[in-house]
Amino acid sequence: MTASITHLVLIPSYNTGEKVYETIREARKQWNPVWIVVDGSSDGTAEELLDMAKVDKGLRVQVLPENGGKGGAVYLGLREALARGFTHVLTMDADGQHPADKIPEFMEESQKNPDAMILGCPKFDSSAPLIRVRGRRISNWWANFETLGGGIGDSLFGFRVYPALPLYYIMEEQRWMRRFDFDPEAVVRLCWRGVRPVNRVAPVKYFSKEEGGVSHFNYLRDNALLTFMHIRLVTGFVFRLPLLMWRKLKRSR
Repeated sequence: MTASITHLVLIPSYNTGEKVYETIREARKQWNPVWIVVDGSSDGTAEELLDMAKVDKGLRVQVLPENGGKGGAVYLGLREALARGFTHVLTMDADGQHPADKIPEFMEESQKNPDAMILGCPKFDSSAPLIRVRGRRISNWWANFETLGGGIGDSLFGFRVYPALPLYYIMEEQRWMRRFDFDPEAVVRLCWRGVRPVNRVAPVKYFSKEEGGVSHFNYLRDNALLTFMHIRLVTGFVFRLPLLMWRKLKRSR
């Protein structure tokens, strides 16, 4: 296990069932500290997680009384992390889909490139729903259009390391990025601020219901949320186009 006073693992969790315990145990094998924000879960996991934290000093559990969305949970964790002197957070899902054994590799890359965001690019296996694999290509195309080819390998995969302060400032400035729109909007807005993406491949596993898999993705609601998000971002892109073009020209010289 690697310990750090600058980089922490931050895991938002909402009604993920018993998979969250496995995720926490695997993350703790790799890193110290690990924080989890229980985002208004009603599945009874908060109590056991709090008990786990009582005997594990490297685990910190925050429990929110109501569900505020993934971005809202990350925002709370960011604020607390900065207050305690941390500079970077690795976010990962609580449902076991993300590879905990990749945590040290991503953290090491972040320590080498502290001004960059380290983005996971998912390597899918046969468990991945085809509609999800194909659908994310649309969001990825838009994210790179909105950043004028900023180099975002995957806009939706939530296994990534963020520089905490720039992300916190972005979330302070506007009221969006609190739910499913958090991951893609965060990388676009960070690119606008000049935070460079570094892409690293990471395997992803989709679990069936029989395996304890849980998904809160709603195709109608969340695709509508993403559509509205991209409308906002395209509008912002138009105003930032001169700056983005200047940066691109500067990089090409």
